Amino acid sequence: MAKQISMQEAAALVKDGMTVMVGGFLSVGGANELLHAIAESGVKNLTVICNDGGQPALEHGVQELIHNGQVAHLYATHIGVNPEVGQKMNDGSMKVTLVPQGSMAEKIRAGGYGLGGVLTPTGIGTPVGEEAGKKLVEVNGKKFLLEEPMRADVAICYGTQVDKFGNIRFHGTTRNFNVVMASAADTVIVQADEIVDMLNPDDVVVQGILVDYVVDGGAK
Repeated sequence: MAKQISMQEAAALVKDGMTVMVGGFLSVGGANELLHAIAESGVKNLTVICNDGGQPALEHGVQELIHNGQVAHLYATHIGVNPEVGQKMNDGSMKVTLVPQGSMAEKIRAGGYGLGGVLTPTGIGTPVGEEAGKKLVEVNGKKFLLEEPMRADVAICYGTQVDKFGNIRFHGTTRNFNVVMASAADTVIVQADEIVDMLNPDDVVVQGILVDYVVDGGAK
């Protein structure tokens, strides 16, 4: 059974130098209240794996950690919505590694499922391919890049409804990266819009066995 804890207790689980996966796609399906608590904790030197660099127009989110200088290395699929990411990348104050979106999802899935990596033609002949030092593998005369697995110390995920066992239901596209990230971290924390006693098994997308802690997000 997942343990329900406070925002402050959840934020305290993220320590300096950790690798943290952050679910969400811009403002959709992000654990923004929990990310704000983590930002206020003062933790630093984080490696963050996230779909994007967040949206400066939002009050809280991964962009708050980036703005505060708490992120040392960001892995993302796109950063154009937050100009500060590009500025920090160019001035050297934050390392940024860009990963094709589908490749990132598969790398995380591989990390969660214990696979040695995935083969994809995406990125061959580009800076995210051989120039980044990735291995080329030939299968039946066709070349592929080997994308190695991704894992994290902590995954910060979101759920529309979460029950006391940690099972998660998502509304619409809020599932995005939350689903694969919940399988690929040593500790999984889920911010819930609503905590219920028990979900209908047909509604469960992420099983509670993957979830360690649940936080009430306070959604009305």
